[in-house]
Parts: sequence; structure tokens; C-alpha cells
Amino acid sequence: MSGASVEVSVVLPAYNEEDTIEHTVRRTREALTAFLEPGTYEVVVAEDGCDDRTPEIADELEAEFPDVRHFHSDERLGRGGALNAAFESAEGDVLVYFDTDLATDMRHLEHLVESVRSGEYDVATGSRWMPENVADRPAKRGIPSRGFNLAVRTLLGSELRDHQCGFKAVSRAAFRDLRPAVEDEHWFWDTELLVRAQRRGFRVEEFAVDWEPKGDSKVDLVRDVLGMGSQILRCWWEFAVSPYVNRRTGAVAGAALTLVALGLMFVYLDPSAVLDAAAGADPALIAVAGVVYALSWPLRGVRYRDILAELGYHEDATFLTGAVFVSQTGNLVFPARGGDLIRAYVVKARRRVPYTSGLASLAVERVFDLLTITLLAGGVLLGLAVFAPGEVSTLLAAITGERAIADGHQQSGTVALAVAGFVGFAAVAAVAVIVLSARSDGGYVRRVVEWASDDGYVELVATTVEGFVRDVQTVAADGRAFARVGATSVLVWVIDVLTALCVFAAFGVDLPLAALLATGFFAVSVGNLAKVLPLSPGGIGLYEGAFTLLVVALTPVAAPAALAIALVDHAVKNAVTVAGGVVSMLTLNVSLTEAVDGASAEADPTVEATTDD
Repeated sequence: MSGASVEVSVVLPAYNEEDTIEHTVRRTREALTAFLEPGTYEVVVAEDGCDDRTPEIADELEAEFPDVRHFHSDERLGRGGALNAAFESAEGDVLVYFDTDLATDMRHLEHLVESVRSGEYDVATGSRWMPENVADRPAKRGIPSRGFNLAVRTLLGSELRDHQCGFKAVSRAAFRDLRPAVEDEHWFWDTELLVRAQRRGFRVEEFAVDWEPKGDSKVDLVRDVLGMGSQILRCWWEFAVSPYVNRRTGAVAGAALTLVALGLMFVYLDPSAVLDAAAGADPALIAVAGVVYALSWPLRGVRYRDILAELGYHEDATFLTGAVFVSQTGNLVFPARGGDLIRAYVVKARRRVPYTSGLASLAVERVFDLLTITLLAGGVLLGLAVFAPGEVSTLLAAITGERAIADGHQQSGTVALAVAGFVGFAAVAAVAVIVLSARSDGGYVRRVVEWASDDGYVELVATTVEGFVRDVQTVAADGRAFARVGATSVLVWVIDVLTALCVFAAFGVDLPLAALLATGFFAVSVGNLAKVLPLSPGGIGLYEGAFTLLVVALTPVAAPAALAIALVDHAVKNAVTVAGGVVSMLTLNVSLTEAVDGASAEADPTVEATTDD
């Protein structure tokens, strides 16, 4: 077949399609012959590393028909990767692809091809969500599809209704322009192609098609959540944030983050309640509590330095203390400890620590935190059981409700203790799993990911997760590092408890030293375990609820005073965190937006500046 005469190349992405590929090729040729002259089109079977008879069948079809070609890949490229490679080798000026299950009615093929071949449009795509179309969409497919398309329209500014209908055409000129910018090589490939085509001003047609689902479909965690979701966020960041990132906007974003943190700090700490509670306290001792708590932050920086050092990244503790301050300030704003992501961005941008290693170091730190406070709480409880069994009985009575505490505090405190117990158990279990797995190399992570999905994203996700787990295990496998980081964690949380004891003293609580230490360690440890999960029953923070119940159960302190102590203790710690965050942002010029993109481009010579979109 003469390459000069080929105008249209139809690419059929195929992975293990031995049952359908022959029918699909023959049906495609019939549809093309109806409106194109022989020799003006080709059908390319883009066989993506199949392990069934698809390659042999494709070879037979190539031998039978002069307009059929078999494009083979020895390894899985992913749907987008296979289409890129096949389009590059194709001969036509109009590049077409559709799913091999022929879910879209082939009577629409002429419209698809001619929309681009005529020069009227640069890109054309079928749509299952146009008002006039006929598409049988069961709920298990329709609901996720609508949600995905809504996210793409909202976050990426697309004007299309359906981005993933497997029925598209693009001119070779448009493909060559868009190809370098489209980063995804899996299921998000065609969505990114359409979004970038719109942003670059290409003419894009979306037209209604009749569509009928073929075969089974299931929600795939790896593809739909980890794959597609992360790619939407990647493009959103590139389009909506990256163009505006510089040091000035970084400083503005840092200031805004601090102001929001100050405001949200009082969502669960009512300012009037804090002021009323502090009215009877000694302000000098409250100030001492703040100073004591501030002493723990350099230790946090040293601990984080030691964790990164085990991963091969030797950084300055002062800088890392600032990074910890910024991320903890972010945790006062973002739910589910979303501020931790800021730290991963900061160390990536300023110190070129890969995201996987940054997140792994954070995971190690969190595990040590949870393990330390769990052991502190467990140690105090064991001590009470041995030396003061009566106190344990009183505590159990408070937890079970046999001893009334105060309206609203009983339920919140009981729930808080239940949450704390669950989190503590999970922390111990996590440490056990990490330590044990660090002494073996069984490929468990990859097997789990591959068990969960057989999609093209598996290799990418499995490699990323393996790197994360490997970094976590590196710290766990080094006994000295494990002991050093563990000792620092103990010091950090001892200072946290000493801060609370200063607040006890500010309120004039007069208890024997042993009782005061036991109460402080137990209340602070359990309170911090309780607030790990984002729950707030009865309108009271879990930290305050657990703290109040334990103080009332173990001491003569009344519930109102115990709650006041909990409120002031938490407020002092948050105030120090925010103050440190402000200073860190100003002195280090560290903020979320500047750290993610601007500094990384400056620090990494391999990052090329982009003028896209």
C-alpha cells in the first residue's frame, strides 16, 4: 500500500482481545469502505504487549488485507502510550481511534472522520452525554462517568460533556502539537488531549453518538482513584496555580495560610471559653507553658533530620524545623493532616527530596509519634493498675458512665477514649508490620496492587508505592536509627506533657507530684491519640473531651476546671505553632505555592520551563 495515498489511519488499541479483534477489524474495514476509496485508509492494530493470541490474529489479518497493519509492543505501554506510538507510525493525516468492543454505533464513523478530514475541526469526539444521544448507561457506569466529567469541567475548564468516550479523531498537525504536552500514557490520555486542545485554541467538535456498553465494567481503585484522580489534580495545578507562582505570591499565600490558621484555631476552641477559662489562671505560668512547648520544636527538626538522613538526604535541622512549623500550621487549616503535604512539597522544592521519600519520612514520623504517645499512655495505665488499682476502677466508672462527669463531657470523653484506643492499637500494629516487613523482600506491595487491579496504571502505582514502603522500611531496619528517632520522639512528647503541667500549675491545681505526672502523661497522651481522627461529638474537640474525662476521673479537679485546663493547654500549643509558622514563612520564604513549583524549577536543572497553556 502506498503511503502517499493514505489519508485516514484508524488505530485499534488492543490488549488481550483474541475473542473480538478479528470481528472488529473486519467491521471497521466495512465501515470505512462505505465512504472512503480503497487505498486512502489503513487499519492499525496497536497490540499492547498481549499475552494471548491477539498478536497471531493481527498478523493473519495483516497478511490477508493490504490496508491492515499490526503494530506490536513487547511490553505494556498503557492505552495512551500505545496510541501515541501507533499514531507516530501511522501514515494518515487524520488519526482515528475507537474502542475495540465497538460500543459506539459504527454509523457515526463517517461523521467522526469527515469532521477532521474536511478541515472544519482539528479534533472530534463522540459523546454519550449530549441531550439528543442514545446511550444505555447503567448506574455503575453512569454515576462515576458523570462525576469524572464534572470534575474535569470544574477543575480543568473544559466545555465538553464527555471526555472518555472511546471514539475520537485528531488531525496529524494537532496531534504533533499536543503530543509533547500530554503527560499521561494511560486512561487519562484522551481526556488530557481534549483539555489541552481546547486550551490551545484548536477547534474541537463534540457530537452525540449511540452507545451501548459491551462486557462487564467495575470500579478500579488504581485506575479510577489513584490514576485518574491524581491526573486531574496534576493538570489543575499546572493550569490554575503554576502560572501564578513566584516569590511574591508565595509570601501572600503564606500570610493567607497563617490568617486562616488563626481563624480556624478557634473552630473547636471557642475564644470566649478560652478567655473565661484563662481569667483565673496565672498569666506568667501560661507564658512559661508557651516557652516550654517551644522547646520541643528544635527537637522535631532534629528528629526529621535524622529520619531523612537514613534515606540518604542530609539536611540542616534549622531549615527542617521551619518546614515542620509551616506544615503543622497547615494542619490547623486542612483536614486529615493535609498540612503534611506542604512539608513534602517544601523538602522536594528546596532540597530535591523526592515526593515518595518526603511522604515516607512523614509516615515514619507519624508512626513514631503515635507509638510514643501510645506507650506513654499504656505505661501510665500499667503503673496505675499496679500501684493505684483504685484509680483504675474510678477511671473505668467514668468511662462507662457509672460515674457522672458533667453534661456533654461524658459522651465526648468516652468516644474520645474509644478513638484513642483504636488509634493506639493501629499504631502498634503498624510498627510491627513495618519492622517485620523491613527484614524481608517479598514484593508484598506489588502483589497487593496487582491483585487490586489489572489496569495499565498498576506498574506506575506499584513502583511509586514500593518506593514509599522501601523508604519507610529503611529507617525501621536500622536499629540505631530506630532507637535515636524513638528517643527524640519521647523527648518531644515529654515536653508536650510538661507544657500541660505548667497549665495545671497556672490554674492552681495542687496534687502530689506522682499523681500530677500520671494525670498529665495520661491525659495528654490519650487526648492526642483521640484527635487523630476528625471527629467532634457533642461540639467538643476530642482532645478536650478525653483530657477532661481523665482529669476528672483521676483527680479531685471538677469538670469545668478540667475543661478550662484542656482548652488553655490546646490554645497555648496552637498559638506557638502558628507563631512559629509565621516566623518560618518570613525567614525561610517558605509557602505552599512557592515551594511546590517555583523553587523546584530553580533548584532542579532538569526541570524545563513550560509555556504550555
